[in-house]
Formats: sequence, structure tokens, C-alpha cells
Amino acid sequence: MADMSAQPAPSAPPVPPVPPEPPTRHAAARRARTPVALLAAVAIAAAAVGGGTAALLDRPQGTEQTAGSAAQGTGTSVSVETDGTVASVAEAVAPSVVEISAGSSGGSGVILSADGTILTNNHVVAGSGTAEVTFHDGSTATATVTGTDPDSDLAVIEVEGVDDLKPAVLGDSSEVAVGDEVVAIGSPEGLTGTVTSGIVSALDREVTVSEENGPGGGPGGPGGQQVGAGTTTYRAIQTDAALNHGNSGGALVNMAGEIIGINSAMYGTSQGAGSSGLGFAIPVDTVRDVLGSMGTSV
Repeated sequence: MADMSAQPAPSAPPVPPVPPEPPTRHAAARRARTPVALLAAVAIAAAAVGGGTAALLDRPQGTEQTAGSAAQGTGTSVSVETDGTVASVAEAVAPSVVEISAGSSGGSGVILSADGTILTNNHVVAGSGTAEVTFHDGSTATATVTGTDPDSDLAVIEVEGVDDLKPAVLGDSSEVAVGDEVVAIGSPEGLTGTVTSGIVSALDREVTVSEENGPGGGPGGPGGQQVGAGTTTYRAIQTDAALNHGNSGGALVNMAGEIIGINSAMYGTSQGAGSSGLGFAIPVDTVRDVLGSMGTSV
């Protein structure tokens, strides 16, 4: 029998440097002050991979924080129970996050009101008048797209005939600091209710994404050159919480259980690449301004 003992690996010959590849639709400008061209974190159709549900987390005994609901127009309020652990945040917020399928692809959404107002990314529902929504308990409903803002990559959809949904609590993104712990909740690759965690890596990142799901537009190159048609640029919260296709429109949450951002994009090194630890979310203060311009109470 051959000797299977480990042997030291021979030294590899020097490898000549490889010239950098030209920017692609998914390339990113690495200068902090130039736009970053990003891969929108949109899921492939859930039917293509099968709907999966993350295991529910047991809720530890924790403190209760009461904050105004996103649907303040209804006069309701929401209690968020969390002891500052990822498990308690996931338990508290996951019922307020949904999976969205629109056309051949989809993403995630955040419930704003008990009677069916849901926030998502514009690129999740672009080109569709309706969307199929899967709630945390597995039930489904059809929603109508009622408001879009391609410039901010935000959209609102409405589900009729419901009155018992759990609205998310919107926080204050002006209070967010680099290094804060965060939790991301969404439906990557159709896996409903997936939870990841990390920290806030940077603030006020200028990012550029396609306005629609799928090909379109060019990347923002080094030096701040013009981006191609069909893209939009905004300033975002950067996080290392894992984001993948389908997290778009989902929640970025602080450890008090408050939404501080809407996950919208990730940096991908190539077509179809998964999480690289460079995810981006639209700050909730921006969300409030856009919703107000749409006439949605927040």
C-alpha cells in the first residue's frame, strides 16, 4: 500500500501578476468616494429551488420595547421583545418579513401595516403590476403594486382582505454607527425566513444598481465616470451580514428589533456570485422620506 503520510507541499514557482479584469455589470469601484456598481440581491424564482423555511428560534426571556408602528395612520403600536441576541431579534422581527415573487423572480418585503401595506425594492417588482406574497406562517396572497420610486429603488405593494399582519417597527438610521451589530432577514434563493447577522461595516456608501431585475445599465467605473442607462445611485448602509439573491427588499435590523435599512444590493465578483461580505441597505430615514412622497403613512 502506498505511503499516505503527509508530505510538505513543494514551493510553487513565482506566478506573474495577472492584470485586473475590466469592470463588468457586477464589478465595484473600490474607492470609497466613487459609485459602487452592485449586483441587486434578487432571488431566482422560488419555484426553481423550492420554498424552504428556516427553523424557528426559541425566544429567550427578554425586555420589551414599545415603538410606533410604521402604520401610524391606524393608531396602532407594536411591542418588540428582544434581549439583544440574534435569536430574540429573529423571533421578534421574522413575522414582519415576507417573500415576494413577481414574474420570473422575486425577493423579500417588510410589512408596514396590519392591513397589508408592504415595502420592498423597486427592482423586485419592476415590470409587474401584481406579486405573490408568502407570509411567515406559509400562507400566501396576491398583492398589487401601488407605488414605485425607481430613483430610490423602493416600492410599495398592497394585500387586500387582511387585518392581522404584524407591522415592523422602523428605527432611526441617523443613530446607526459603524460596528453596530445587525441582523438581516429575507428569502435568499427562495428560502423564506433566512436569518444572518453581522455588523455595520460603513455608512453613507454611494452605490449604483440596476433599476430593474436582470441585465441593464453599465457599472460605475473608477474615477466617478458616468453609469449606463437603467441604473440608479443612492447612499447606503454597508454590512457584512450575508446577503444573497432574494434578500432584496428584506430587513436590516438593529439589536432592539427595529428596522434600520432595507437590504437592496450586494457586491458580486462575477455573474451569479453569492455573498462576499459586502452588502448594502437603504437607510430607513431615506425610506421614510420616500414613503411620505408616495402618500404612505409612516
